[in-house]
Amino acid sequence: MDIFWRVAEDKIREAMKNGEFDNLPGFGKPLELEDLSHIPEDLRIGYLMLKNAGYVSEEVELKKDLMTLEDLLRCCEDEEEKKKLKKKLNEKLLRWNALMKKRNKTNSQALRDYQRRIDEKFR
Repeated sequence: MDIFWRVAEDKIREAMKNGEFDNLPGFGKPLELEDLSHIPEDLRIGYLMLKNAGYVSEEVELKKDLMTLEDLLRCCEDEEEKKKLKKKLNEKLLRWNALMKKRNKTNSQALRDYQRRIDEKFR
């Protein structure tokens, strides 16, 4: 057993005994785990670091929104709601296509291959 691990465990036990964890925000509530299945496994740590620092790219957010809207459309039965969802989806697609067009002007073959792999993961 590592000495640092043991010291850390002792400090955690002592804090628990003193009730220092009892009034933390979210105490007793389930953790909100993020679905990272749309991100390749080898990029997840980097994505989380960037996201936690507030640097998630617009492309990632748009792709996430597009996937959500597509899921909602598949499940929706109300025609009026479907029309609203399709309108939102089309707006997001237009923005996505504009970003991709802008990006492709300086795109290399490696980036195109990477984009293809990302698109395959999203499907």
